[in-house]
Order: sequence, then C-alpha cells, then structure tokens
Amino acid sequence: MVKRLIFAMRHSQTRWNAEGRFQGRSDHSLTVAGQRQAAENGRKLKAHFKRLGVEPARIAAYVSPLKRARETFAATAAEVGIAESQVNIDTRLAEASFGRWEGMTTLEVKASFAAERRLRKTDRWNFNAHGGDSYADLARSMESFLADLAPARPVLVVSHAGNMKVMAAMLAGLAREEAMALSVPHDTVLCWDGGQLAWI
Repeated sequence: MVKRLIFAMRHSQTRWNAEGRFQGRSDHSLTVAGQRQAAENGRKLKAHFKRLGVEPARIAAYVSPLKRARETFAATAAEVGIAESQVNIDTRLAEASFGRWEGMTTLEVKASFAAERRLRKTDRWNFNAHGGDSYADLARSMESFLADLAPARPVLVVSHAGNMKVMAAMLAGLAREEAMALSVPHDTVLCWDGGQLAWI
C-alpha cells in the first residue's frame, strides 16, 4: 500500500466528452467549460494544500502526454503555483486505446459492434476485442508508475478516468468491480493520504 500523499485529477472536459464519445488515444483540446473546470480544480487544490501545509514547490507533478491532460495541468498549475520544472510527462498515464470504437458514442458502438459490447460487459477488466487496450493493460502501466514515484514528495497526477480507477484500486485495495464502478468526474480531485481515498 502506497503511503505517500497523492492528488489525482482526470483531465477536464473536451468536445468528445460533452458528446459522449469514446476518446482513448485521440488527441483533443479542452472546451471552454473544461478550462473552467481545470482552473476551479486548481483553486480547490490550492486551498487544500494550505489546510494541509503542503508547499506547491514540493509537489512532483506527473501528467499524461495527451493534449487534454497537459492543458488541464497548465490551467490547474497556474492557480496553484506549480512551476513547469516540476512537471514530468509520463506515457504510462496516457488513456487506454479504444481501438475501432474511438470517436463513437455508446449507442453507435451498440449498433455497429453489438457482440463486442456484450463481451465487454462480461469481463470489463480483460476486454480488448475492439483492437484497443484493457483495464489489465492499464493496470500494468499504473503498477509500474506507482512503483517509480519519487519518495517522500507529495504527488499530483493528471491522467484519465480508466487510469484513475485502476490507481484507486491499487492504492486502497479495492476489488476490480468496485474500481471499475467508480465515478471519476472532470471537476473533482482525488486525494490519497496513505490510508484512505477522498474527493476534494
């Protein structure tokens, strides 16, 4: 179990998020609403850091290479006061590929790939029949990422919903089914204090 202080955020809203499309490795910018969400998360973090006595200059930041995550971090960091020199772009934090489903809505997938969608419902953790990645693939990446974190420094992670679900499972010892059922909104920050998970 990881004891260090970790703050994790999903990237803020993109147009495909607003339209309910599978995004995966497709690289999109934030919407205006997404920029507002990221800035608001920054203000929440700043206030939380102050309550905890965490100095922004001590934060080690790790960000997915996808544009929506980098833009989220930039807007958040501007509010918190985290310098560019504190940022590590880490490919292990990139969202899972959705293969041929990328760009489609759930209804479009249901219409075009009904058998694949049924397979996913039976075993979401290992499903990758769409030509993309599975939660099991994400788990290998996130396990490696957590093992490599700088010791004794508070950490800020900006990634994607699937990555955060897997990371939450690893940190808190959640069952796979519990982790996959987690709701990961764009406008909240997940905090791990070494003993429990909480949303701020």
